[in-house]
Amino acid sequence: MNTIALELVPPDLDGGVDAAVAEGRKVAENARATGMTERIKHLMIPGIIPEDDDRPVEIKQKMDTLDFWNTVRPEIGDVRGLCTQVTAFHEKQQLTERLQNLVDAGMDGVTFVGVPRTMVDGEGPGVAPTDALSQFQDVVDNRGVILIPTREGEQGRFNFKCERGATYAMTQLLYSEAIVDFLTDFAKQTPHRPEILLSFGFVPSVESRAKLIDWLIQDPGNDAVAREQEFVADLAQRSFAERKRALVDLYKRVIDGVHDLGFPLSIHLEAPYGYSKPAFETFAEMLDHWEP
Repeated sequence: MNTIALELVPPDLDGGVDAAVAEGRKVAENARATGMTERIKHLMIPGIIPEDDDRPVEIKQKMDTLDFWNTVRPEIGDVRGLCTQVTAFHEKQQLTERLQNLVDAGMDGVTFVGVPRTMVDGEGPGVAPTDALSQFQDVVDNRGVILIPTREGEQGRFNFKCERGATYAMTQLLYSEAIVDFLTDFAKQTPHRPEILLSFGFVPSVESRAKLIDWLIQDPGNDAVAREQEFVADLAQRSFAERKRALVDLYKRVIDGVHDLGFPLSIHLEAPYGYSKPAFETFAEMLDHWEP
């Protein structure tokens, strides 16, 4: 796909279409103000489901991925779609129809994701993500998985997903250069070269209080993740200029580290607390260094 994808989370269902339209217009306005309009080629619409009760920012019932995509797309302009789809709650026929509807609506890629943290892998009446990779090759051309380079055993897990039919991987939010070592080792050990969507997230000052990003990347007992959490916590206390410089420098180190490893690269941009002009200014400066 070789794309720049901007993540856009569906609004709360009780906000209705008006909230979705307002979100799209806000994004379009900030993109124009920072010269990002022509750079954004995809919107990445995550399928949001309730997770742990300890989530710092409450999750209410969200507008359906497909409904939000159809509503917001006219506000953004000439973009295509990517999305995530939890597979464990749909039996095969239901999931086939869902995926076909997503593709027909302009979704170029679907990332198959597993159950929330409150459940164990394999639970649910539907299809496991690794099974979906092989079962829906005729329905979805670009079949994605989540890649967490700091997770123990991820090399073997990712290799298995590639063998099952993954064509791309969307990384967890990157707050260190762990992905560089991960892909360097992976390239030495396997012939697989799926496209990698490198995920970068803006850190606003509100993170000091709410700690949503800290929660999103958590992995208790994992020293590598603990260091990333420390990096995020330190950033959140700094001025915008300092935060932007640190995030752009991290972006440069990651891009320069993975650029020549043989993987097709895309960029996935995310603002977990919602989009603002400072977030877009940070993303624009990142892309000045390199873009697909």
